[in-house]
Amino acid sequence: MDAIDAPSALYLRIEASFLRQGLMRHLGARLVRVEPGLCELALPYSERITQQQGGFHGGAMGALADIAGGYAALTQVAPDAEVTTVEYKINFLAGFKDGELRAVGRVVRAGKRLIVTTAEVLHVDASGRQSACAVMQQTIMPVPKNY
Repeated sequence: MDAIDAPSALYLRIEASFLRQGLMRHLGARLVRVEPGLCELALPYSERITQQQGGFHGGAMGALADIAGGYAALTQVAPDAEVTTVEYKINFLAGFKDGELRAVGRVVRAGKRLIVTTAEVLHVDASGRQSACAVMQQTIMPVPKNY
């Protein structure tokens, strides 16, 4: 691997925390991109994340948005800290089947005690066409890392 292709220290720190997420592993989510104040995740369609009509379950969309926003926030805290969600509000815009979901979390404001983030959840179909699926706003609190 060339130095140009090597993951950044920030990516590796977020990845180490992400890999500890049992729910994300169970659902099949993957870390796609990490930048200061930004995190992108992907979740492929599978039977594990459907609702009764065969579409992506709102709980899976909410979890993906929560984690994307949370990891965007984690990029803004000290390496010896973690974060936890205080609250979030999500609006579901449309339902989809097949393809995959992409959640892009972004920090709106990073304070000492609270961090406000947003996440946009997009559906990506087999042709690469993206459609809005959900939007979320979230409040995050930095906490001590206990592992």
